[in-house]
Amino acid sequence: MTPRTEIRFMLNGRNVYLSDISASDTLLDYLRLNQRLTGTKEGCAEGDCGACTILVGRFHQGNLRYEAVNACIRLMASLDRCHVVTIEYLSGPQGRLHPVQQAMVEHHGSQCGFCTPGFVMSLYALWMQNPDPSETEIETALQGNLCRCTGYAPIIRAAKAITSYGSAAHDVLITEREGITRNLSALEDNRRVELVKDNSRAILPADVDDLAQALLEYPQATLVAGATDVGLWVTKFLRDISPVIFLNHLDGLKQIISDGSGISIGSGVSYSDCGKVLCETYPHLSAFWDRIAGWQIRNMGTIGGNVANGSPIGDMPPVLIALGGEITLRRGTERRSLPIEEYFIDYGKQDLAEGEFLEQITIPKPQAANLHAAYKISKRRDEDISSVCAAFNVSVDDGIITSARIAFGGMAATPKRASAAEAALLGAPFSEATLIKAAAKLAEDFTPLSDWRASAEYRLKVAQNLFRRFYLEHSETGADARLVQA
Repeated sequence: MTPRTEIRFMLNGRNVYLSDISASDTLLDYLRLNQRLTGTKEGCAEGDCGACTILVGRFHQGNLRYEAVNACIRLMASLDRCHVVTIEYLSGPQGRLHPVQQAMVEHHGSQCGFCTPGFVMSLYALWMQNPDPSETEIETALQGNLCRCTGYAPIIRAAKAITSYGSAAHDVLITEREGITRNLSALEDNRRVELVKDNSRAILPADVDDLAQALLEYPQATLVAGATDVGLWVTKFLRDISPVIFLNHLDGLKQIISDGSGISIGSGVSYSDCGKVLCETYPHLSAFWDRIAGWQIRNMGTIGGNVANGSPIGDMPPVLIALGGEITLRRGTERRSLPIEEYFIDYGKQDLAEGEFLEQITIPKPQAANLHAAYKISKRRDEDISSVCAAFNVSVDDGIITSARIAFGGMAATPKRASAAEAALLGAPFSEATLIKAAAKLAEDFTPLSDWRASAEYRLKVAQNLFRRFYLEHSETGADARLVQA
C-alpha cells in the first residue's frame, strides 16, 4: 500500500493537513511561529517548566482522551489523528472566561502571567478528569509547572474552586466529544505515513508489524515514542535525528497484561498508563512513581523508552532489574528475551542488534515474603534527575536472608546490580549489622563519577545509607525507632 505523505490532526476547532514538515519540527514552534498562537509560551525548551503545556487528545482503548503534554518537545510528526488544544480554545458561555481562568483571576493565581497559560492547561486537564480533586492531586498535576513569581498557594486555592465557576460537563471538549471523535476517526486510513522534507524523513508505521519492517528498511533510524529524551536532542543539541520512526500512535505497543505469572507491558505504554497497575501490584512504588518527572512528562514518556535508551540515570531500570524483569527484543518476525540487566553493556552501548527494537517488558508477580523498596535521591524532590536511584528486592525466611536483588542507577556507566553487596546478604540474618556490612561492599561494586548532580563520595555514602534505611523500614525494631524519633 502506498504510504500517505501528510499528517492529519485537529488544531482547536479545525482540521490540519501537513506534509511540509521535518522529523525534528516541534509543536511549540509550529503553534507560535506558523499559527501565531502565542498563548503557549517557550520557557526551558526541555519539558521542565510547563510554560508550553497544551492538551493533546488521542484515542486510548477506543475512547478519546485528553492529556497535558509539553509542546516544546512534542514533535509534529507524532500528532497524526490527534486533537491539539491550546489556551486560545478555552472560553466560557457568551465569551466569558473559562472556569479555570476565572478561578485563577478570582484567587489571584497570576502575576506576570508568563507561566499562567501552562498552569491553566494543566488544571484544565485535571478538572476534566476530576472536577473535585484533593490538594495532593492538585499538587501532583502541577509538578511539571514552574511558578516564577506568584507562589503555589493561590494557584492551589484556584484549583479547588474551579467547579464553583462552571461544570466540566458543559465544557466544549465534553459537549462536542462525539463530533470530535467522529472527525478524528475519519482521518484514519490505516496506512504508513512517510514525510520527506529536504534531507529529513519521518515515518509513522501502520502497525507493529510495519514498524518491524520499517526498521529493517531504515536500521539506523531514531525510534521516538514520547520524545522526552530525543526532544532535547533537538532543542538543546540541535542534533539531526533523521530518519525517525515514530511509535506513540501504535496501539500494539500499548498493551498491559496482568495475570497469575506477572505483568507484561508494551514498550509504548506511558508512565501515566501503567502507573496504577504497577503500584497496585508493587505498593512500594506508589511514593516513588510521582517523583518520576512531572505530569506532562509522565503522559508522554514510556517505560520502554526509559529502558531502551540505556541511560545510567533512568529511574525505571533499577526498579525493573530488582524485580527480575525481562525484555523482549524483536527484529522482523524474530524475537528474543533477556534479563533487563543484561541489556546494558556499557555507557551508550546496549545489547541491541541492527534493525531490532524493544517490544515488551515482563515483570514477575511479587512473592509474598519479599521485602521491596525503591528510592530516588535528587536535588529537587519533584521533577528532577536522580543523583542516585536504588531498588531492593530481598526475601527473608525465618529471619535469614535467602535472596537479594539490589540495583542502582547513577552509580556506574549503566544501571547495575550490586553483586558484592547481594552476596554479603545471602545466608545472613536480617539485621541492621548485616545491612551495614553489605553496604560497605558497594565500594567493590561501584566507582561513581562526580558531576554537577553529585560527587562520587556523596553518591557512595548515600547508596550505603540506603541499606540502613531499607532495614529500618522493614524491621520491627526499625519501626519502633522511627516512632521514637517522630
